[in-house]
Amino acid sequence: MCTSHDHIQGEAAQAGAGRRNFLRATALLGAAATAGVALPAVAEASSGSGRRPDPESRRFTLAVMPDTQYLFDGPSINPAPVEASLHYLLEQGGAADENIVFLSHLGDLTQNGAPEEFAAISKAFGILDRRGVGYSVLAGNHDIRSSTDDQRGATPYLDAFGPQRFKDRPTFAGASSDGYNTCHLFRAAGREWLVLALDWRLSAKGYAWAKDVIAAHPKAPVILTTHELVVGDDELSSYGQQLWDRLINEHDQIFLTLNGHYWPAGRATRKNAAGNEVHLHLTNYQNRYFGGAAMIRLYHFDLDRDVIDVETVSPWILGRAKKGLNELERQEMELSGDADRFSVGIDFAERFAGFDPVPVRPARPASQLLVRGTAAYWRFDSAVVDTVRDLSGNGNDLTVVSVGGGTLGWSADHHPDQPGHGSLEFTGYKSPLTGAYLRTVDGAPLNSATFKDGYTIEAFYRLPADWSAAHNAWSGLVSRTGRNGSVGTVTDDPDEPLATLSISDGPGPQWAVHPLNQRQLATNWGDETDPGIWWHLAVVNDGRHTTMYVQGCPVARNPHAAAVGIASAGKPWLLGGYEYADRIDQILHGRLGDVRIVSRALPVSSFMTH
Repeated sequence: MCTSHDHIQGEAAQAGAGRRNFLRATALLGAAATAGVALPAVAEASSGSGRRPDPESRRFTLAVMPDTQYLFDGPSINPAPVEASLHYLLEQGGAADENIVFLSHLGDLTQNGAPEEFAAISKAFGILDRRGVGYSVLAGNHDIRSSTDDQRGATPYLDAFGPQRFKDRPTFAGASSDGYNTCHLFRAAGREWLVLALDWRLSAKGYAWAKDVIAAHPKAPVILTTHELVVGDDELSSYGQQLWDRLINEHDQIFLTLNGHYWPAGRATRKNAAGNEVHLHLTNYQNRYFGGAAMIRLYHFDLDRDVIDVETVSPWILGRAKKGLNELERQEMELSGDADRFSVGIDFAERFAGFDPVPVRPARPASQLLVRGTAAYWRFDSAVVDTVRDLSGNGNDLTVVSVGGGTLGWSADHHPDQPGHGSLEFTGYKSPLTGAYLRTVDGAPLNSATFKDGYTIEAFYRLPADWSAAHNAWSGLVSRTGRNGSVGTVTDDPDEPLATLSISDGPGPQWAVHPLNQRQLATNWGDETDPGIWWHLAVVNDGRHTTMYVQGCPVARNPHAAAVGIASAGKPWLLGGYEYADRIDQILHGRLGDVRIVSRALPVSSFMTH
């Protein structure tokens, strides 16, 4: 049974050189290894040198080393390629663009399982042992007698890489009683991840142990490593099928499996009993130049982008670049084929929701959103009958206006960081114009406000899949009525409204406003925002300049010209409606969440998403 230990901790990684820059910079490191010169524990070339991985970063790397057997084969033992790869892991472990948190070897460490072969590779792995770096190994068919399972008893493999080797390692979490199966926990992206390192052949006891380990860590995503599973693209071996049927299929926590043994590299994807995809990867390069040259596959996890980017490199070959490489070496130093360099898209939150759902952010009381200067705050916690109250207490209440018999719907759907847990469903259509929208009551203080000292307007919105530019473009999320030309002579279209936060034909947000100091509309353009996704939008004016933010990020097309306040004709504001020439011209087709207007510029840290 596995028990938790302390996990890799570390100082936040600093930005460092990219992978390729680093690898080029380590030419002398690789050359020294090839020549048999003693290598420094820390190379000076890497800006990530000496730093621990960042356990909270949502970007991290799992390193994988497949079959190294031809490098440890009787009289032809050559540890230099393995040593170069392990030094690379040390040097780049804490670099911000790598953040390597763990290494998994996939078995067949040696060719014959002989004591002298294990002595050599054991010494090489001492490079990691001396620095306390977390890693796992497992027995392949060449490391033990292949006709046996994990109940085989003592072997040179167990002498070199049994549980006693890892017992003081912070990532080591336990082993089966026979010693051939181990489990490891590393911390990355703010959570624990479990690595199962399983023997060449599991016995009934081995299967029972693996199931107990998973049960003991019910919220940990599991990466299963073993020597044999995938035999080629979309194909499992007979033993791999047994692993699937007896272990992987029924355990939803297993989302990724890694194995060697066969070549060339390949991938399979299967849906488990829970209906979720499991990615099964074969990586092995022993058939290539220099027995694979201890190539490592790097699994770059990015939980913000919901992707694993995979690449395959040989630090040993790249590290010798300064001495010059021949054509074969240049082909082998970094592999770029579809089986060796690819990306796997995974919605991690959704994939892990069955065993560790992301807690839903609770609704926040309206009082928490009434920051200094709040002019109006509307939220939709329930269906609207006739009126939506302005929760700021300033009297900027909203009433429903129906066009062509249109109505407003209500949904519990909302942006995950929205304070209120509800939204209004607008069903606007251009021709014939139908739908319903909201307007501020006559005499509302907002109608005459000019915000000459600055303002912040925020809204949450989501467009439906059937949104179309032909029928739904240029509808307003939040707009001020009154013709552009009603406040003086203008140099552009006098019939446009004085201010509108609209959805363009992209679709994307646009803020077009008549500032007090200009004779035309000033426009901020946002990028396209896809339907089916909740977006947070903010327009911030600091009294001189206006910046639009989408999801807290400033857009590119923010004008530099001074823009002071918002001109007013004393007329109402609209939610979900847009006027042209003093007549309703378009109605929103989509969902609208909380809307807040503040009479000063707010920093991003004070937006409703925080």
